[in-house]
Formats: sequence, C-alpha cells, structure tokens
Amino acid sequence: MISRERPEPPNTVFIDSTVPMYLIGAPHPNKETVRRMLESSIACGDRLVTDAEVFQEILHRYFAIRRPDAMQAAFDALHGVVDEVFAVELADVEQAKALMLTVTGLSARDAVHAAVHAAVHAAVHAAVHAAVRRRRGVRRVMSLDAGFDRVGGVERVR
Repeated sequence: MISRERPEPPNTVFIDSTVPMYLIGAPHPNKETVRRMLESSIACGDRLVTDAEVFQEILHRYFAIRRPDAMQAAFDALHGVVDEVFAVELADVEQAKALMLTVTGLSARDAVHAAVHAAVHAAVHAAVHAAVRRRRGVRRVMSLDAGFDRVGGVERVR
C-alpha cells in the first residue's frame, strides 16, 4: 500500500492514555514520572501526538471505574500537550489485526482495566496505536505500558 502521508519527524512522540490519566489522577509514584517525561519532551521541542483511540480509552476507563467527573480533566490534559490528534482509519485496524496475530503479549494494560474482557480490549488498543504510529512514521511512544516494548521499531520514552 502506498501512503501519501509524510512520515513524522524523528522527534515526534506518541502520547498514550497512561500519561494523562496518571497526570490528573490521585497521588501515585507514576504521577511524577509522567510529569517529568512531559516536561522533558516539551523542553526538547518534541512534537507530541496521539490518536482518537486514546480519547476513547480515557472514556472507557473512567466510565468503568465510575469516575465520569475525571473525563474532562483527562481530555483537557491531553489536548493541552499534543500538537495533533491522528484519526484511526480502517487500514490502521487491519494493521492492528496483523500485529495482534504476530506479536504475543502486546499490551500490559490488564491492570488498569476493570472489566473482565480487559486483556483482549487492551491488546486491541495497543495494536491500533501501533498501527497508527507505523502509518504516520512515529517511532517513539510515551507510555508506562511495557507492552509497547514488544513491538519492533518502537522506542518507549521513559
């Protein structure tokens, strides 16, 4: 498939849902970690991006734990730092399927999802993000989810 989209510059960093959720959440050791990661990326002039699926993950998580009051704060935090929100296209979902069929244990988000189907749900989300990043040429991802370490060609910003 030929893509007409230009690859993102090397200083582009994909922001995962763990970042805004820890940033606005209750006190936790990861809260300071994500604040430091964001400040460092911003100071370095990194181009921060995400995709629409990250916003859906925020809705899913806060609805599942009965915290709809936190949805807007997480949306605001994410909108406040990203330069662009990528669309999720059919080609991304097809690529996600291919990734899920070839990369075992793609996502470690099981711990943050309350629903019984969390493992499957989380793996789908991670695969979709990976597909969008590949299509757009983004090689770096800011996330506390170690599952991204299993995807080739991805550097996780810590």
